[in-house]
Amino acid sequence: MYAILKKEIASFFSSPIGYLVIGLFLVVCGLFLWVFEGAFNIPNSGFADLAPFFLLAPWIFIFLIPAITMRSFSEERKMGTLELLLTKPISLLEIVLGKYLGAMLLVILAIVPTLIYVIAIYNLGLEVGNLDVGVTIGSYVGLIFLAITYTAIGVFSSSITDNQIVAFITAVLICFFLYFGLEGLATYNLIGGLDQYLGSLGIQSHYTSISRGVIDTRDIVYFISLSTFFIYLTTLQLKKHR
Repeated sequence: MYAILKKEIASFFSSPIGYLVIGLFLVVCGLFLWVFEGAFNIPNSGFADLAPFFLLAPWIFIFLIPAITMRSFSEERKMGTLELLLTKPISLLEIVLGKYLGAMLLVILAIVPTLIYVIAIYNLGLEVGNLDVGVTIGSYVGLIFLAITYTAIGVFSSSITDNQIVAFITAVLICFFLYFGLEGLATYNLIGGLDQYLGSLGIQSHYTSISRGVIDTRDIVYFISLSTFFIYLTTLQLKKHR
């Protein structure tokens, strides 16, 4: 597994892909939060907090993470190297985890530089240090769990096709449906009193819950279970090729 992880990281940074992904994420966030006029502009909001960033990040991740993961297995299948990889003396789970952790590490590397926003907000308030640290930490924890889940979805989508564009679109649709779709359906009162349970199946409610600064074990179990489910589906897809 470590060899696959190392290979994935090397492939990201031996080409412009890794630098482009991190740079694009930071540029888009920076423009929306500090330059463009709108609901996400922090200086115009009048509040010294990072709430706009944590509202914007899930939208960016819906497109950014599938762009990172779309090549994970699709490229292997297209190049005909997946069969060779499957003959290696390692388990299917180790192969999947190697690909998964490689993509996840790149996402984390993209998130780390945003800590400069915390420093900026900490010093820009009318009173220096007037920042809700608990909510900020909770929001970052929620963002990490969101990335963990999206990455698992992206790797799964990459395993079902040899076309990277199809893998990208599939991952975007699944992520969008699980984050916005289920809660959107719940607002239509389609199943009466059970609508609140339908909404609770969506990612957004759990991400919002953690972002309040309260780490609930139910939210953690939800994200870990959903990620594990898609990793398991990915191993099943690889099993068909072995």
